[in-house]
Amino acid sequence: MTNQSQKIEEMDVSSRKEFYDYYAEESLSEGTLNRLQNIKNTVTRTLGDKARETLDVVDIGCGAGTLSRLWAEDGHRVFGLDINQPLIELAQQRADEEGSDIQYSVGTANDLPWESASKDVCLVPELLEHVTDWQTCLDEFARILKPGGVLYLSTNNTLCPIQQEFTLPLYSWYPGFAKRYFEKLAMTTHPQIAGHATYPAVNWFTFYSLRKEFARRGMDSMDRFDMMDVDNGNSLKKIIIQTVRAAPPLRFMAHVFTPYTAIMGIKKAT
Repeated sequence: MTNQSQKIEEMDVSSRKEFYDYYAEESLSEGTLNRLQNIKNTVTRTLGDKARETLDVVDIGCGAGTLSRLWAEDGHRVFGLDINQPLIELAQQRADEEGSDIQYSVGTANDLPWESASKDVCLVPELLEHVTDWQTCLDEFARILKPGGVLYLSTNNTLCPIQQEFTLPLYSWYPGFAKRYFEKLAMTTHPQIAGHATYPAVNWFTFYSLRKEFARRGMDSMDRFDMMDVDNGNSLKKIIIQTVRAAPPLRFMAHVFTPYTAIMGIKKAT
């Protein structure tokens, strides 16, 4: 067994039947489909005319492959990766049944199997909060992107007191030592406080902290308000979004009232 295989086997304690059954069903729910379609629409809107080309798209933490299949439907070359082998097998089965040519593989986000500057789009929804070595993951996401490539990432939001990771009130605002204490409880004697998650959230982010990390890796960033479509909404929504964009204090307060962080990075040409 290779070192990489050993690492995956050690980390992948999430292959128990309950975990598999939950994500197999949840991946086909209307709520999940709508959420992932919105991600695709957001990235496609940012790509503009480039989205009409055949792109190389990677879906990191792809689970049962729902987001991957949405991109494959438009004819893009799609690569899905997840640490959970049973879910990868399910994703491959569903893709084969639909006739989608998607390359799925088992692997970790901090050691991606693709060449540098080889991908146009990197999708990482709701993963970074659960990965201990998150900085190496960001290095890898930036490494595989071509100049002009797009990284879409969503994760938790330290600024907002509302969150879904732990059942404890105002958990986002707990100091670091308190978070470490409850993380240990969630992984030992009190798993219910983190919804019995195998990998409870151990990292907490804001758009502003991630923007700095993206900049260090040669990427310009957009937040959720920059990404919003103002052309197809009503006039009031358009005015609100434009006002938030124009006033940094209002933008900050809008982040405080948003339960999760969404950020898009565009890799600069070197």
